[in-house]
This record gives sequence, structure tokens and C-alpha cells, in this order.
Amino acid sequence: MTEWVRPITRGWLVRAEVPGPDVDEFADADRVVAALARPGTGGSLLAVQHPHRTPAALAAGRGLLDVLAEARRTLRDLERTAYRPVVDVIAPYRVDGPDGSATGVLCMVDPAAVGADGVSWVRHSEQVYPDVVAERAAVLTGLGCATSAALLIPVTDGELLTDTVDQAIAAAGAPAVSTVDSAGRRHRVWLLGPGPIRDAVLSVVAARPLMVADGNHRVAAAAAADLGGLLALVTAGPGLRIGAYHRVLTGTGLDADALATAWRSVGVEVREVPAADPPAHPGSVVVESHGRFLCLDLPPSTALDHAQVEQLLLHDALRLDPEGPHVRPLPEGRTPDVEVDAVLRLAPVPLAQVLAVHAAGGRMPRKSTYFTPKPRSGLLLADLDR
Repeated sequence: MTEWVRPITRGWLVRAEVPGPDVDEFADADRVVAALARPGTGGSLLAVQHPHRTPAALAAGRGLLDVLAEARRTLRDLERTAYRPVVDVIAPYRVDGPDGSATGVLCMVDPAAVGADGVSWVRHSEQVYPDVVAERAAVLTGLGCATSAALLIPVTDGELLTDTVDQAIAAAGAPAVSTVDSAGRRHRVWLLGPGPIRDAVLSVVAARPLMVADGNHRVAAAAAADLGGLLALVTAGPGLRIGAYHRVLTGTGLDADALATAWRSVGVEVREVPAADPPAHPGSVVVESHGRFLCLDLPPSTALDHAQVEQLLLHDALRLDPEGPHVRPLPEGRTPDVEVDAVLRLAPVPLAQVLAVHAAGGRMPRKSTYFTPKPRSGLLLADLDR
């Protein structure tokens, strides 16, 4: 067993259901604000994770650093009432649902670990937003607890990991927790204490580098906070899927005619059609703007679709900052929560392409891959205080 992958020294397992709204339903801050405005969410795990977005904090103009101590007290109350303590465990985990299946293990991982060859054991798959990393690092430091797990996958020999965890689950018997989330996914968690079975699982996890499939910001925040490590679900599937990550334009005042004119001015072929499904393969974009549909063929390039969209379609043609307030990422299957000028729908990125970029030492553009199924936040909490 290596030191960069280890058990959860001290944690809390939910007794029944995670308190409050399902944290994983919310892809952006506006949705979190709206959810926390509903009655009965003040003492929820969502409020603990986003204490500066509660109605009380917003009304008082209190920022994140102003409310973290209160959020920590709320978390301690939840640990006493909705969770039971666990010590020195890893947690075999299985999730099955309409968007795939995954068998893996929840454990602690050092996000800054580097092997003898000087190469990081945990490698990002996407670029990150520095402000989001700073906010999440502050939350981790203030709470002293990891409430959500990143999704990490081995870049090779995934079948061995799946088989090893399957054997551990078979030996463990009934799960310690079994719950179904709002999207119909069943999440099951087992607990595994010291012994040869746990050693075998951790040895397989630590035997090869891990790619961040979901949670690049959480991984970067854990490294920046430099606390007790990163809570991670390490899994190879066997039914992981990559969904599309689209882009929403809001507050630009642009309509389909203005968009088509701007994109044609930079050499993009644009066709208007009566209706169109999202593209199934890279190389094209389908745009919906106020009931009108535009089909775009991206110029031949070695760049990924998301990079071309952000540089050519948004920056060069529309003079929009891809990271600015007029552009928002939209995961597949979600509906925009703002007044929309247009939705730019992209094809899912093939896993082979993600792995090729990763193998070459590169990173995907921000918010370009949407791996599913994800671990559910709040089932298992991990103490980060030293």
C-alpha cells in the first residue's frame, strides 16, 4: 500500500437520506440560490456547502468568509443527527442508473502526489476556473470536512480495479447504505476496515495514475487547501459514459440572424433548418435561438470542438469572453435557468479523445466532458482537520 492512497481516518456515513436537496442537481450558482430559497433548506447539506448563497447571507450582504464558521456549526449538527461516525475505512461503492453504472471505492487520495519518475499520480483532465478553485478551497478549509467526492479513473487496467472491488463487495454482504437519488440512480455503499481485502483494493488503486473524470475544481481546491487530502471515488465503470457539455448565451441581445452573420464573417458554414437534434459526432454545432435552428460545420482542425467554439465562435466572431457572464456551460439533460439568447449544442467528446489528450500531457477545455454516473454528494463525509 502506498501513502498517496489511504483510508478515511475519520468520517461520517449518512444514516438514511442525505439531509436537504440533492446537491448534485445543481450545476451553477443561480440554481443553488433558487434551491436554498425554498422552505426547509436552511439546515441542509446544500446550505453547508454554499453558506454564502442562502437567503439570509444574501440579504445581509455576507460573503463566504463571513459565514463559514456558522456553516461549520451547522455541519457538526448534521453529523450528530443525520450521520454516524466511521473510523479507518474505505468504502466500496456501486451506482446504477439511466446514465450508466460504476463500481469503485471511496477513499482518500493525495492530489499533489508525485511518483519517483516526477509524474503526478493524479492528473487533471480539464482546465479550471481559478475563482471557483479559490472558493472551494476556502470552503474545505472553513469546514474541515470533504462533503463531495471527485470521480477519478485509472488510465489503464480498469478491469482489474472493477474485479477487485466486486470481490470485496461480495465478501462484505449487505451494503451499509442504499438509496435512490432524484434521477433514479441507486447508490450503495459498503464499509471495509483493516485487513487483507482492504489492502488488496488499495494496492490496485495505487498501482497506476488516475485521471480526473469529474471534479477537476475539487481536486485543485484540495491541493490548494493542503488539508487531509481529497475524498475520491476511484472507478473504471464498467458503464461510465461521457455526455455533452453545451454553451448558453445570455444577455447578449443577439438573435439567429445576428449570430449567423457573425459566424459567416469568420468563415464558418451556417445553415438554417426547421429543426435539429444535438450532434452525435464531433465537428459540428447545432444552435437553437428563439425557436430557430442553425447547423454549423466547424473548420477542419486538430483542436477540440469546445476549444473551437470558445475561440472562433465566441471570442473571434461575437467578441464574447468564454469565461464571462454572457456564456454559461450547460450539461447534457439540463435546461437553462436564465433567459436564453441561444444554446450551442456540441457532440459528446469520445473517451478515446479524452485519453489521447491526457496521454499527451494536455487538458480538455473547461466544462467539456460530463462523465456519468457521478458519486452522490453527502453519503460519506471525510474529516480533513489534522
